Amino acid sequence: MMRPFATLLLLAILIGCDPVRPNPTVTIAAAANLTDVFEGIGSRFEAETGIHPVFNFASTAQLARQIENSAPFDAIAAADSEHVAELERKGLIAPGTRAVYARGVLALWIPDAARTELNRIQDLTSPTVRVIAIAKPDLAPYGQAAVDTLKRIDLWESVQPKIVYAENIGMAKQYGKSKNADAVFTAYSLVLHESGKVIRVDENLHQPLNQELGIIAKSPHPEAARKFTAFLLTGTGSSILANYGYFVENTKFPTSTSK
Repeated sequence: MMRPFATLLLLAILIGCDPVRPNPTVTIAAAANLTDVFEGIGSRFEAETGIHPVFNFASTAQLARQIENSAPFDAIAAADSEHVAELERKGLIAPGTRAVYARGVLALWIPDAARTELNRIQDLTSPTVRVIAIAKPDLAPYGQAAVDTLKRIDLWESVQPKIVYAENIGMAKQYGKSKNADAVFTAYSLVLHESGKVIRVDENLHQPLNQELGIIAKSPHPEAARKFTAFLLTGTGSSILANYGYFVENTKFPTSTSK
């Protein structure tokens, strides 16, 4: 039997021990084009704030639908402005939190440049290009931008039979990596460091890819969400976005690269 003094001593020790508490978290609904850049942004954000970010990547339309169905997200980083505006109209975005955090860049990626001899978008009509991967335009803003580009330069009718659709631009990129597509329309940020040839698409050929963020009205962690969105807009996250090929203030990029 434990003596009274020993019992009191044990209680004092237990009370004095501060249990290990997990780091606070913030859950972000993130457009698929952010998959690579958010890896660096996430680790840097956690190092600076102690808040662990959890990212849920999907097409912007899919993310908006999840938010409408009460998914427990704290904020959304979309690939366009329209879906965030619609969420705000439905009362699902906290007032005053919408903002453009970057302007995306559409690119045409040719994984095996030596085989296709593709040097410009117009070369997609070449017989050596059999399959062109594009994200579904009704789900992904980058997919819609790709379709708009092809229509603007009068290539849509001739290349449409070659097109295969992916659920988002990350999956479109996978078609290229797995050699199931000869050319891929995707985000510049996703192929910036890939081998092959990357042709940056002229912004004048499609609507600007102004990417907006917003804090979810029913965010479980609103303070952490505010810190994350500020990190993207004015903190270190902004410079990381620029390093991954997004337009943030006065960034400039070459029209094409080959590796």
